[in-house]
Amino acid sequence: MWRLIKALLFLIVLAGVALVAYAYIGPIFFPADFAAPTQEVTRPVTLETN
Repeated sequence: MWRLIKALLFLIVLAGVALVAYAYIGPIFFPADFAAPTQEVTRPVTLETN
């Protein structure tokens, strides 16, 4: 049972390291832009008051 828990913990840590590595190195190797789209949105708002 202890070997299974150690294996799962190892895989979780490995997946975390892989995710961080992909976030930093991914845009270099894959044509993806990880930045959030920035565009100004202006909408009229009508407030009802009593």
